Amino acid sequence: MTASSLPLAALFTLCTLSCQLRADDLRPIPLKSAITQVQPMTGIVLWADNESVTKAPIQLEYSYLNYREIVSPSGEYDWRALDELLTQVASRKHQLILRWYDTYVGKSTGIPESIVKQSGYETTVGKSEGKKTEFPDWSHPALQQFAIDFFSKYAERYDRDPRIAYLQVGFGLWSEYHIYDGPMKLGKTFPSLEYQRKFANHVNTQLQQTPWMISVDAAGDWSPFASDRDLLTLSFGVFDDSFNHAKHAKENEPNWNSLRRDRWKTSPTGGEFSFFEKADQSKALNPRGPHGVSFEEQAKKFHISFMIGDDQMRFQKPDRVRSAGLACGYRFRVTRFESSSSESVIEIENTGIAPIYYDAYPTVNGVRASNSLRGLLPDERKAFKVASGGQVPKLTIACDRLVPGQSIEFDADLQ
Repeated sequence: MTASSLPLAALFTLCTLSCQLRADDLRPIPLKSAITQVQPMTGIVLWADNESVTKAPIQLEYSYLNYREIVSPSGEYDWRALDELLTQVASRKHQLILRWYDTYVGKSTGIPESIVKQSGYETTVGKSEGKKTEFPDWSHPALQQFAIDFFSKYAERYDRDPRIAYLQVGFGLWSEYHIYDGPMKLGKTFPSLEYQRKFANHVNTQLQQTPWMISVDAAGDWSPFASDRDLLTLSFGVFDDSFNHAKHAKENEPNWNSLRRDRWKTSPTGGEFSFFEKADQSKALNPRGPHGVSFEEQAKKFHISFMIGDDQMRFQKPDRVRSAGLACGYRFRVTRFESSSSESVIEIENTGIAPIYYDAYPTVNGVRASNSLRGLLPDERKAFKVASGGQVPKLTIACDRLVPGQSIEFDADLQ
């Protein structure tokens, strides 16, 4: 039977089905978009008390906190200091990088009084950088248990809090895994290797969402990380607080290598511009940096997602701080966008230098893809299917780890 011999009603039905099939074929969707702002969870970072945080082209702020600010002399937990800080940071449409510390040059101990006053606990007082500094007693069982309990409580309350981008932990001066100036006594002013293993495994177990980071100085002899294969499999990222100084390749880079150089593929890397020389700060973002290598080159070499540069708004114009921030972390480019009446196919490439470390979903008309951009490495592409389309579909990238006012942008130039 030919089409011409079909009854009129049947012919109409056949035509309608054929038209619907053609209408439901995927068709290219024109799309033009450009990344204009530093992307969430990346870029140059200012301290939360820097007066420039409200106007600087940043997405991240940084702050230290010590345990005594949360735990009262009687041992009660009161998280208001952290909650107030997070509220302030989020009100500026930013997220926080938080570091807990127990020892800070020139300051009293950060260990709660409820631990310090226990029988047998001995605070060590010594000079560090010429300043009177208190060092904790890591030989005491109460302090060892306190640190374990503290991070259990912290994780329960804040692990899924979008106001926190990354958490930094550690021991020694500024929690940077060293006491290079002062009474360094393993098992006393600094935790034993055995306890450090226990602590790292505990934090890794408790934090299921928030990436946690340790100093690259944890590769030193006073820490078990570099020689312990099991510890090296943990999901910690690393931060380098003397980034791009004159002897970085000789003194810092070996630590990066010891802690597994490809760690950036699954965990964030970052740090702070060096303070060894004045030029390390004042020329940090100069075209050739302070020592002949630009920040962009160094950032790409180490796959940096963020870099603390609290003084950079004094030394550089906002556009330079923005361009440096844009050179950090992930950067997405849409290379394909096709839709039918009920479905879309998107292809996205990461043109940045690191992946995004949280789930982020290509989304069409509010409907998310089932798979995520998380872990998409530089120069890699990934295809996504979304159960939504239409004549004028709207493509966005959704991420539950953002605070109100943040968004993930993308580049696109599709005709």
